[in-house]
Amino acid sequence: MNPILDLDFIDNRTPEQATAAASCDTQVSKDTNTGRSRKLYIESYGCAMNFSDSEIVSSIMFEQGFDTTADIAQADLVFLNTCSIREKAEQTVRNRLGQINHYKKKKPGMMVGILGCMAERLKKSLLEEEKIVDLVVGPDAYRDLPNLINEVDGGQKAVNVLLSREETYADINPIRLNSNGVSAFISIMRGCDNMCSFCVVPFTRGRERSRDAHSIVREAEALVAQGYKEVTLLGQNVDSYKWASEDGTENVNFAQLLEMVALLSPDLRVRFSTSHPKDITDEVLYTMKKYDNICKYIHLPAQSGNSRVLELMNRTYDRAWYINRVDAIRAILGEECGISSDMIAGFCTETEEEHQDTLSLMDYVQYDYSYMFFYSERPGTLAARKLEDDIPLEVKKRRLDEIINKQRETSLARNKRDIGKVHKVLVEGTSKKSEEQLSGRNDQNKVVIFDKKHYKKGDYVNVLVHDCSVGTLFGEAID
Repeated sequence: MNPILDLDFIDNRTPEQATAAASCDTQVSKDTNTGRSRKLYIESYGCAMNFSDSEIVSSIMFEQGFDTTADIAQADLVFLNTCSIREKAEQTVRNRLGQINHYKKKKPGMMVGILGCMAERLKKSLLEEEKIVDLVVGPDAYRDLPNLINEVDGGQKAVNVLLSREETYADINPIRLNSNGVSAFISIMRGCDNMCSFCVVPFTRGRERSRDAHSIVREAEALVAQGYKEVTLLGQNVDSYKWASEDGTENVNFAQLLEMVALLSPDLRVRFSTSHPKDITDEVLYTMKKYDNICKYIHLPAQSGNSRVLELMNRTYDRAWYINRVDAIRAILGEECGISSDMIAGFCTETEEEHQDTLSLMDYVQYDYSYMFFYSERPGTLAARKLEDDIPLEVKKRRLDEIINKQRETSLARNKRDIGKVHKVLVEGTSKKSEEQLSGRNDQNKVVIFDKKHYKKGDYVNVLVHDCSVGTLFGEAID
C-alpha cells in the first residue's frame, strides 16, 4: 500500500486525481494464520487514525476467534473502516459496498459492517439504503463488537454509535495490520475539541481525551522489543495532549510525552501528527531539538493564508500567529526542518485576493509538501449550517490547480536543497519501480531511493543524495 504521507501523486497526476487520492487513502488487512475458525477482512479509508483503529479492532476480533485475511472472498466478516472528512471518501465506500454485494451473493453467511466516522454520521441511511450492511459501529464502540456480532449471528441488524468521553483503548494491544514491520502508529488521544467550521471530526469522533502516558510508553517499548525502528504518535491535535494520574501526582503534556518515548532507545525514530497551529509550543520545539531521534518534521495545517477566511473556518489563529509559529520552528530547529500543510481552496466567500494570500503564505513558509483540496461542504458541520458554499466549482478547481502548481515548485526547490547532502534513511522496503533499489525516509519524512547493495528493510543507511524529483530524493548509500 502507499505510505500515508507521499507526494508521488504530485509527479504524474492531474489536480483532480491528486485531490481524490489524498482524500481517500486505503489499506487492507494482512493475512494472519493462527488457526482461528473465522476470517476477518478490514478495508480502511482516510487517515492514519482510521488505520490505527483497524489494528485495535483486529485485536478485539482476534480474541473472538477471527484471523485476518487479505482476500475478501475468504472472509466471514467484512469491515469497511470509513472516513467522512470528504465527500469523495463516502462515495468510495458506497461504491465499494456495491462490489462487496457480489461476494455476499456467493457467500450468503458473510457479515458486512461499517465502522468509523461514516458509521456514526450515516447510521440510519446505511442500514436502510445499503441492504447488505449488517452492523454499524462508531469509533468509540469497538469493545462492543463481540456483542454486536452475536446479534447479527442471531439474525438481527446491530448498531452502536455512542460516543464516549473516556474511551482510549489504552489497554488493547493492536495487531499491526497496516505496518511494514519497521514503523508503527501509536494512538495517544482520541476525539477533538476544535470546532473548525468545515470539519466533521468533533461530531464523528467525540470530545478530546488523552491516553494514559504510561500505556503509551509500554506500547512503544513493546514495539522496540519486536524490532520496530519508528513510531508515529497520533492524535487529531497532538499538541493539546494532556494526561493526569487519578491521584493528581503526575501531569504529562505533549512535550514531556515526546521525551518519554524518545528516551526509550536512541535507535527508535519518533514522529507525530497532527499539530495544531494554535497549540504547538516552543517547549515541543526545544524537545525536538534536544533529541536526535525525534524527527525534524512537523505537519502544521494552515488551511488558508487569509485571516478573515481562517476566522470563518474557526481555526482560532490568524495569519500573523501562523507565521509566528513557522518563524519559531525555523529559529529553533533550522531551515532544514520539514514542514507540511493542508490547504483548502475556495472556502465559503473566499475572494480572489484572499486566495492570493494562501499562495503568498506558501511562498513564505516553503512547505516541503501539502495535502490540497477544494472545499466540499460536509453535512452537519458549522459551515454547512451557517455559511453559503458560494464559490463556483470551476473557480475552486482553478484555485486548487494554482495551489498544487505552487506546491510543486516549492517541493522541487526544497528537494534541490538536499542534493549533495548525506541523509540518514530508514529503509522501509524495495522501491516501487525496481527490486534492485530500496526506499526509505529521511528525518524530514521525504522518500529516498537508492541502490540495494547489501542493505535491507529496517536498516539505517547514510545516503548521499545526487538527484531529486518533486516528491522523491535519489542517492547512493555510503558506508
